Amino acid sequence: MDEQRLDGNAAAGLLAEVFTFEITTARAACVHCGATGEVGAQMAYVTDIGTVLRCSSCEAPLIRIVRQPDSPRRYWLDLQGVEYLQLQ
Repeated sequence: MDEQRLDGNAAAGLLAEVFTFEITTARAACVHCGATGEVGAQMAYVTDIGTVLRCSSCEAPLIRIVRQPDSPRRYWLDLQGVEYLQLQ
């Protein structure tokens, strides 16, 4: 598994395929610690099997996203770690 820790902007392309607005400037609140910040400022872990954005304060998972390799339009999206997304 090829894993890299990057900032949340590394997930911008993949998230743009799902969301029709600029997701990296949206503010997300962590359900675990309550910290808020722009999605682009969170930690992104990019692997061959998917991408996980983690809270930059407590490192809890905020967003998990996987694109099915044989279907360019099928995604699995988990937002359980996000209390809310606030669009700018």
